[in-house]
Amino acid sequence: MKRTVTLVLASGLMATTALSAAQSADLRVSWWGGDARHAATQEALQICGEKHGHNISPEFTGFDGHLERLTTQLAGGTEPDLMQVNWPWLPLFSPDGTGLADLNDYADIIDLSQWSDSLLATGTRNGHLNGLPVSITGRVLFANTETFAEAGIDVPDSWDGMTEAAATFKSELGDNYYPFDAATYNAMLITALYASQKTGVGFIDPVSNEIAWDVATLAEAIEFYQGLVDNGVVKSWETIAGMGNPNLQERGDWAAGEVASSYEWNSTYSQISGPFEGESPLAPFPAPRIEGAVNDGIFRKPSMTFAISANSDNPEAAAQILNCLMVEEDGVIPMGTQRAIPASQAAVDILEAEGLLASADLEANRLVLAADAPEPSPYFEDPGVRSAYEGVLEEFAYGLLSAEEAAQAIIDGTNDALARATR
Repeated sequence: MKRTVTLVLASGLMATTALSAAQSADLRVSWWGGDARHAATQEALQICGEKHGHNISPEFTGFDGHLERLTTQLAGGTEPDLMQVNWPWLPLFSPDGTGLADLNDYADIIDLSQWSDSLLATGTRNGHLNGLPVSITGRVLFANTETFAEAGIDVPDSWDGMTEAAATFKSELGDNYYPFDAATYNAMLITALYASQKTGVGFIDPVSNEIAWDVATLAEAIEFYQGLVDNGVVKSWETIAGMGNPNLQERGDWAAGEVASSYEWNSTYSQISGPFEGESPLAPFPAPRIEGAVNDGIFRKPSMTFAISANSDNPEAAAQILNCLMVEEDGVIPMGTQRAIPASQAAVDILEAEGLLASADLEANRLVLAADAPEPSPYFEDPGVRSAYEGVLEEFAYGLLSAEEAAQAIIDGTNDALARATR
């Protein structure tokens, strides 16, 4: 606690000193979310505004329509001073890094040391820090420890071990038991996980915006997914489709423990543990690795960022409020985990000291941050890219394409989607 208090006081002193000559500013701050996030953010803004002597006008909506709203405002130069910006929107709003303020210019106000260099890189465009990660989300293995215990085995840390677990499940628990789940989007992410572990890079190079894997690598990853199906590790795409493609937490086989693990966002623990009665049997684990893996290969990204307008009349004041929300105790405590566990180390220390972080959520977050993951591209979540990848993978799953044909089609379709997204 002493370290946290010292750190926060130092951050607050840095911001106060940097703005000692500043006058009271009128600021607009925008975000999207639900009622709980709205209430928490308004409380934090009121406290931070009073602390630093600024008048703040909040502007908040639901998620639907927020992209269109910000796009219109930025096109007309009428955007708020401080904005919550979805990570994939950064290249839309600031293709060359100049569409939003460079937060490096306010490093004497914002304590950027609370973010690792790799996290800061995710919000950087052409050398300009356009978006400061609010929280980081990534994929981890959530496993039903009771089911694995009933089978008499530990949760596997390798894909070979997961295949062996499938055989054990069938012999010890029954043919309706599967150690893992991968369907639709998760099947896509598992092929990406395999290829990333094999090559050390993600599907799309974040600098060149070009596909980083060749056809042979992607075909091998697709064959890996098929091997999981053939060996009884996961249910087939067709089987899950026959169930109506329900969300994991809505599936009876998940609630019954018959499907024992899944590769999920670290922030979904409370959601996917909902079906279990009493204490949840779920616990987070690192994603399994292939033999000879170059890295952990997980998909890790900022869930959202905060950005300052390049047109703001008071960017220093906006930076002061940003630092208060994400580093100083005054803003961090009321904000809590309404945007998931914060990316700022100072905020994590503060919330943990206050007992405001659930143990499973905290452990899953630590696994994500500790993973050796490739730098992500925001274009991986482009709707056109996802449609090209997932749609072709479904054709493969139904036997309409070979792995090589599917890999080539995914690459061709993704290139077309990238051309549309970056032109």
